Amino acid sequence: MIGAGILGLAVARRLAELRPGTAITVLEKEDRVAAHQTGHNSGVAHAGLYYAPGSLKARLCRRGIGLLREFCAEHGISYEECGKLVIARTDAEVAPLRAIERRATENGVPGLRWLDPHGLREVEPHATGVAALHSPHTAIVDFPAVARAFADDVIRAGGTVRTGCAVTAIRVAGDRVRVVTAGEEMEFDRLVICAGLQSDRMARLAGDAAGPAIVPFRGEYYRLVPGRTNLVRGLIYPVPDPRYPFLGVHFTRRVDGGVDVGPNAVLALAREGYRRRDLRPADLWETLRWPGFRHLARRHWRMGLREMYGSISRHAFVARARSFVPELTVTDVVSAPAGVRAQAVDADGSLVDDFRIGRIGPVVTVRNAPSPAATSSLAIAEHVAGQVF
Repeated sequence: MIGAGILGLAVARRLAELRPGTAITVLEKEDRVAAHQTGHNSGVAHAGLYYAPGSLKARLCRRGIGLLREFCAEHGISYEECGKLVIARTDAEVAPLRAIERRATENGVPGLRWLDPHGLREVEPHATGVAALHSPHTAIVDFPAVARAFADDVIRAGGTVRTGCAVTAIRVAGDRVRVVTAGEEMEFDRLVICAGLQSDRMARLAGDAAGPAIVPFRGEYYRLVPGRTNLVRGLIYPVPDPRYPFLGVHFTRRVDGGVDVGPNAVLALAREGYRRRDLRPADLWETLRWPGFRHLARRHWRMGLREMYGSISRHAFVARARSFVPELTVTDVVSAPAGVRAQAVDADGSLVDDFRIGRIGPVVTVRNAPSPAATSSLAIAEHVAGQVF
């Protein structure tokens, strides 16, 4: 197993459950588990509102959230069904919100309610809009704690989680796989790649196709100052632009009681570029020379400029959130840590929407697993394990 984020650890745990006594090894280049996407996400356990019915995202998210809720209850991990509002701010957004309602209903999301302006204010007194969709079972969770518990389960089952172990080469020979790190070479009969921001690189080392390639998008956040967290009870989202897999700037209550505002989506200049000043020329060059990125940039440069403006202007960023929580001001927020989304892009410039999981001989590759992968991790693990054996 390559990658000790929540997904890689969930898969390792599932394999150990299915084949007791099998030697399971997880290789992680960082000095700890959950160092990247798992440790930098919004902490939302998604109920499955947005995803195309029948897609892997829809099916695995719905199963995954149930498994996740049970796991957290069994392990004493914070999991709070604080609920979520998706708000139509104008009459023009009502039809797209109705489309989300139809998708969510077909996906089996429980407890959905359509709210008028009065009803949405009963749920979120400081929010405003012409209509809203309420998902009461959308939750918040401590995903790094979940990942650490997965790692503990792997170790208890006799597996090994090796941190500080970066993979430099993968050699497939028949039904065997040799994995090379800086210090040694190991041989396995199966390999699963769940490498997140490095997933395309690891897949190519195993002989997979060049695409889809990962294009890293940094998601920047602000955080409400302690005296203003009362503006938000749960989760408040706008109606997203259906052309993109991003959900727009929104309000996210955290399990520690804080409230984050964001994220935007700006091109990161490094695969793990959590700060604006983070630049890795090799990473940037790899992004720029990928044909899919060039097609994407030509089609959506206006969106890119809008996101960049929100990145450099706190006023512009806050204005997007104020469109549905009008009491918010720039003095109500402080900067918060950013995340980086590993977004797969096909060679034609299409943003890969669904989870993309493939196999090359004895190697299973997870090439695209952004949100709701953390929510779906236990269900994705079941799916991937079915391809391993």
